[in-house]
Amino acid sequence: MARNELRPVVTLRSTAGTGYTYVTRKSRRNDPDRIALRKYDPVAGRHVEFREAR
Repeated sequence: MARNELRPVVTLRSTAGTGYTYVTRKSRRNDPDRIALRKYDPVAGRHVEFREAR
């Protein structure tokens, strides 16, 4: 699988302030802006919003 800048690796950081992060890839064509996903934060023990950090 070729790695290019069309699908860069992004870090999703928890908005709960726990410092927990997820690492994923996103499509710049479909999501040119920063993404925000609601995912599980095991430190907080609940689902919170994770925002893209650069």
